[in-house]
Amino acid sequence: MNDSLVRITDTVSIPMSELRFRFARSSGPGGQHVNRSATQVELLFDVAGSPSLNETQRRRVLRRLKSRIDKESILHLVSQETRSQLRNREEVVERFQVLMREALQIPKRRLPTRPTRAARERRLATKRRRREIKRGRRPVQPDAD
Repeated sequence: MNDSLVRITDTVSIPMSELRFRFARSSGPGGQHVNRSATQVELLFDVAGSPSLNETQRRRVLRRLKSRIDKESILHLVSQETRSQLRNREEVVERFQVLMREALQIPKRRLPTRPTRAARERRLATKRRRREIKRGRRPVQPDAD
């Protein structure tokens, strides 16, 4: 992998210079190490201001990742899984790649189809079985002789 570019798809790569990182102390157990080391990594990416994305891609990312993007259209990702700042940084960049790849994917158009005859028959057979099971649960009616 080229250190200066984060490859998202075959056509989209984002320079590392567009990614900002912030570091903080991680939460959780770890004793003195966790109290003294800033191993938590937060990745910040300005979606609206990125020259690497065209307008269509920008809109798609803003729509699909809106729960992770703030009002200034900055994407926030945090990693604090490991005790190593470097490993957390690598992990958050990998997650960024996966998220961006999924967000940029163009959804396939659904072709409407009809259920097959076999599928309709299976559905009706299942409904008949359920009907018989429920009929068997009813109280027995005395014969009107």
